[in-house]
Amino acid sequence: MTRFDRPSEELLTRQVPSPGPETLLLESREVPLGGIRGITVHRALPQRALPTVGAWCFLDYFDEAGVPMRVLPHPHIGLQTVTWPLNGEIRHRDTVLSDVMIEPGQLNIMTSGRGIAHSEFSTIPSDESAALRGVQLWVALPPEAAEAEPFFEQHSELPVWHHGGLHARVFIGSLATAVSPATTFTPLVGADVEVDAGASEGLPVNPAFEHAVFVVDGEVTVDDVLVSARQLLYIGEGCSTIDIRVDAAARVILIGGEPFGEDLVMWWNFVGRSHADIVSARDDWEAGSSRFGAVPGHGEERIPAPPLPTVTLAPRRRRR
Repeated sequence: MTRFDRPSEELLTRQVPSPGPETLLLESREVPLGGIRGITVHRALPQRALPTVGAWCFLDYFDEAGVPMRVLPHPHIGLQTVTWPLNGEIRHRDTVLSDVMIEPGQLNIMTSGRGIAHSEFSTIPSDESAALRGVQLWVALPPEAAEAEPFFEQHSELPVWHHGGLHARVFIGSLATAVSPATTFTPLVGADVEVDAGASEGLPVNPAFEHAVFVVDGEVTVDDVLVSARQLLYIGEGCSTIDIRVDAAARVILIGGEPFGEDLVMWWNFVGRSHADIVSARDDWEAGSSRFGAVPGHGEERIPAPPLPTVTLAPRRRRR
């Protein structure tokens, strides 16, 4: 997906006192994608106070009934896009000649390296009131991977880890004994967790990771903090078990990883280390450079880059 947001508007809702690892409860905010006829997403990451969770630097949730996704070719550098649909189908095409449909239970992961472009179009469901639902996330790449050649992969066989009333499909990284086949470049976890009604369980996690729980459906008490739909609870390092309690059935996305050791400059669809990285990528996209190539099937259609701000882009840093 492409970004049309202004990072300065990302707000922290409140800090939650905790005797253990630090926790922050964050509200997502609505962001339009794809122009006037595009869809609106609920952006939970990045936030002003929380630019990353591990190497995760972006989390959008979309759930608009009757509104198709029509995102024309657009570029990326320095990241992996992770697409996880919950309902509906999306066609992905890119400049390394991938052309695939993705449906719930499948993972698309696109590693941009030094540059790639892609498009995303949803199919039209027979029931036009049906919502296209899902999450799209970005993972920041370490320097060596950020300069590598791009590639794409899709995975249909993903492990599910069951623990009492918790059922976690691990789409990237590892959780307990479940290990995803998706390519990663830093230690990570990403899982879609369905929670049975009345469940009260401890979810074992890596204490070297920081984590976040994003609630898709229902209300969930996470480490004694009530988290509602479209909210994200950040949990700092040092946590080996995340306590999850519900009255009614719920669904959450768990992300986590070792804290990312570098400051990132994020602008539009680009993740870099400096203002110069962003300027170079934008200039190459606008010039039609071979760095990004062309997405087959779209002709001259593409999303132009927005104007750069008149100030030097600064790295995103946590403000605590």
